[in-house]
Amino acid sequence: MSYYDAETWQLTIDAPITGQKSLIKYKYLLQNQDGSIIAEWGDDRVFTLVHSTSVLFYDTWNHAGDYENAFFTTPFQEVLLPKAKKISRKTKSEGSFLFKVKAPLLSETHQVCIVGSSAQLGCWDTKQPSLLTKRDNWWEILLDVSDSSNSIEYKYGIWDSANKNFIAFEQGENRVLPNWIDNKFDQIVIHDGFIHKKDEKWRGAGVSIPVFSLRTQNSFGIGEFSDIKLLVDWAQGVGIKLIQLLPINDTIATNTWLDSYPYAAISAFALHPIYINLAEIAGTKQAKKLRQLRKVQDQLNQLEKVDYEAVLRIKWDFLWELYQEQADSCFETDRYKSFFQQNKNWLKPYAAFCYFRDEFGTTKFERWPSANHYSEELVDELFKSGKSRRKINFYCFVQFHLHQQLIAAVAYAHQKGLVLKGDIPIGIYRYGVDAWVDPSLYNMDWQAGAPPDDFTAIGQNWGFPTYNWKKMQEDGFSWWKQRFEQMSRYFDTFRIDHILGFFRIWSIPTHAVQGILGRFVPCLPVGIDEFTARGIQFDYARFCKPYITDEVLWEIFGEQQFVVKEQFLLKDQNGAWIIAPAFDTQIKIEEYFEHNSAQGLSSKVKEGMFELIANILLFEEPGSHQKQFHFRISIDKTWSFKQCAPAIREKLMELYHDYFYRRQDHFWYQEAMQKLPFLKESTNMLICGEDLGMVPHCVPDVMQQTG
Repeated sequence: MSYYDAETWQLTIDAPITGQKSLIKYKYLLQNQDGSIIAEWGDDRVFTLVHSTSVLFYDTWNHAGDYENAFFTTPFQEVLLPKAKKISRKTKSEGSFLFKVKAPLLSETHQVCIVGSSAQLGCWDTKQPSLLTKRDNWWEILLDVSDSSNSIEYKYGIWDSANKNFIAFEQGENRVLPNWIDNKFDQIVIHDGFIHKKDEKWRGAGVSIPVFSLRTQNSFGIGEFSDIKLLVDWAQGVGIKLIQLLPINDTIATNTWLDSYPYAAISAFALHPIYINLAEIAGTKQAKKLRQLRKVQDQLNQLEKVDYEAVLRIKWDFLWELYQEQADSCFETDRYKSFFQQNKNWLKPYAAFCYFRDEFGTTKFERWPSANHYSEELVDELFKSGKSRRKINFYCFVQFHLHQQLIAAVAYAHQKGLVLKGDIPIGIYRYGVDAWVDPSLYNMDWQAGAPPDDFTAIGQNWGFPTYNWKKMQEDGFSWWKQRFEQMSRYFDTFRIDHILGFFRIWSIPTHAVQGILGRFVPCLPVGIDEFTARGIQFDYARFCKPYITDEVLWEIFGEQQFVVKEQFLLKDQNGAWIIAPAFDTQIKIEEYFEHNSAQGLSSKVKEGMFELIANILLFEEPGSHQKQFHFRISIDKTWSFKQCAPAIREKLMELYHDYFYRRQDHFWYQEAMQKLPFLKESTNMLICGEDLGMVPHCVPDVMQQTG
């Protein structure tokens, strides 16, 4: 497009039309100086073009960051906002000027109107304004204002159709229709964006609670999807509009309490069987069997804390009994067939994964004989084979009933005027279905975590593999789009846990235990020439290897340094202390202490060895041939740094602050803008981002850009 003035860009296009009418779809894009593209927010603009007509589109850019866009997402359009009533009053609807505007927060009896400076717009008379009609998300009206030789000023307003009176003008300056817009066009379409209603906000309260905390008389030792209905009743009674849940995906890896962490799902799609209500499946036919469990049910419900293992075991056993009796009839129903067909892309791999997990007693799929690598042929064979077919379909049976119970709770919430908010963890479980099916989508040799903060000086290691964003981008982030689509079946809005992971993720090598040995990925490294330019004589061994002296050993280990020297250290050819190859990573130390607990070494030695291994200043960028480096976080707290000369410490900190707080900012902005806009466009759910800690300066800008 070509520049016209400070507020206008223009373009003329000759569009070939086949037949008498043609549907035109278009959207505006903004190209930045760096070549990056930002698309305006919302669906494509659509217009039916008639043969041999000329049309002028006078459009307003729809910025994704405009808060009004939130009111056109699923929770507001489907549940929270009142539906506009059809207005029977006839109004002017002829001419070549089509005025269109969005006004999301109107009451049921309010209607958008337009008045202005020309005779056709009523000369600012608010007693008989022209009333717009609601079509889809737009209020619109067709008028003839083409006989005016001057620029036309106008405003939208609010009309009360019940009391037949004018309420108020929109806020701000008058809108202006330039005089260069004339009647040489067959039709002029004026997209005016949003009506200007100053400081108008929608306000609502919400409650956040895990499903497992919703214990009722009907529960079985833990909150269940069916219990959400009782929470909805309470929420409606106190005026709450939103219920936020923790992740509800299946986390069963070991069948122990270790699986109770909701952010370690073995599937990004499957629901957790522990949230199922047995009575709703049993019905009257198996109710007698269920009554036999009433005593243990009451005992579990009386516990202060959830007995995760007992609840899961009892539910699994009873579900298997129900499956034996109901499977054949269930699989013949249209509901089940529809569910299976709609979800088979993730359901079949998930069921196969669960089958192998139970068969081999582990989710570590590299240990599965003949099944350590996923293949569709392998899974299809399991569903055909008589030996495995009965067992593998059990997991599909359970997922079907979980789905039925959850969508019933969701429908109940919507009926009561409430929306549900889900939670998407940033990571996937290392030994889960998703990693088994396509490990290329994840960096399996890295672990996600967080840098040190006020709560932990050694950082956090979550153990999840990080995302291979380049690989995911190759097919347009289809895995994420499938994940969002699955979420949309149950939730109206969702929270992205650790949204900073879309900018950069704290990545820890798999040989490390503590988060302190991680770094941000991606990240622009520091070149060796930058050290030289600051007068720092670069010493690879001094900066990139654990710095070990007798003084350091005394500070870390005290009297136990002698045991450490004998057990874990060696002298190099120059007589300096180095860590023996058998103990030169934190994971080697971890494994040694796990298998040699009877040696009598204190936990202080183990933690001290962790600290000694982390007593470095820099990590080498892989493949850089000792030319590029990344700073270890919190170098000023290391003994290695403290042993440097004061002048060197000062210069190192200059580079350190540049590395962490300046040079990455635009780079991380670009990284986020390559992902978040495309992911947001794939769903109409309201997306919320959450994070704490080291928030880069670019984050508010990206959040504003993407809405």
